[in-house]
Amino acid sequence: MKKRRLGNSGLEVSAIGLGCMGMSYGYGPAADKKEMISLIRTAVERGVTFFDTAEVYGPFINEELVGEALSPFRDKVVIATKFGFNIDPKSGQQLQGLNSKPEHIKEAAEASLKRLKTDVIDLFYQHRVDPNVPIEDVAGAVKELIQQGKVKHFGLSEAGVKNIRRAHAVQPVTALQSEYSLFWREPEAEIIPTLEELGIGFVPFSPLGKGFLTGKIDETTTFDKNDFRNTVPRFNPENRKANQALVDLLTEIAKKKKVTNAQIALAWLLAQKSWIVPIPGTTKLHRLEENIGGANVILSSDELKEIQETASKITITGDRYSASAQKMIDR
Repeated sequence: MKKRRLGNSGLEVSAIGLGCMGMSYGYGPAADKKEMISLIRTAVERGVTFFDTAEVYGPFINEELVGEALSPFRDKVVIATKFGFNIDPKSGQQLQGLNSKPEHIKEAAEASLKRLKTDVIDLFYQHRVDPNVPIEDVAGAVKELIQQGKVKHFGLSEAGVKNIRRAHAVQPVTALQSEYSLFWREPEAEIIPTLEELGIGFVPFSPLGKGFLTGKIDETTTFDKNDFRNTVPRFNPENRKANQALVDLLTEIAKKKKVTNAQIALAWLLAQKSWIVPIPGTTKLHRLEENIGGANVILSSDELKEIQETASKITITGDRYSASAQKMIDR
């Protein structure tokens, strides 16, 4: 597995990481814990060194899963987790609203350390910008955790340019995690140029468009009742049908190169900047191996030009979040 550095931080990780959320949360019932531990450990054997989780995934159970799975390899891997939601520590129930108050950040860090079975969090992201807490206070709280040796690197998720700059001035931001793929290209306008200027790495989540870019989902696909894609406008049948043109483009390129749609989508992301590290998620071994293979697919300048020219003519329809979730995105 090839390695990449996240911006100017010196944090080196595998070129493709593993998003672990879907193993416990978001895409239907939680998968079998033993099977997921085996999958995560297989990822390590295949060269993956970058694993992503969050306290809110479950809540809590995904961090516990990741901590148990990676404990034998702790010195060989980078674990990223996130704080920033209101969660009842006793019941494990997610409460309404965001919470990035400095005292809460420190409590969240202590709890995550225990669940992850580690004495340091490699990359600690603010999961969503809290409009009620100045970003300088958030960065300052994480800076203290770094000084105490409990956290190594500070990250932001779905943060806008102004807050990235303000946070970075207090505590250098190692990475921004936000959605980015051929299915969602908004970061290209302002986010990516800002990250390049400041030397911050970019960790795209949903690099396969929440599964849509794989070509395995069409307008007739049904999702589990607990799958959050049921609430995403972009995934209603009409929009899936309208957005099929993008999948057809990937399919055409993939057939020519004798690889899969997913591998083309990941190779395209990797080709955008040397400090971009996508974190596709999966619960299946063959998908894990397919995604890892994306790091070995090299798109020529002509192929990248073809994708760019064709994709620019395709209008993607449907919002990427429900109205309530959209309110938590920092602009």
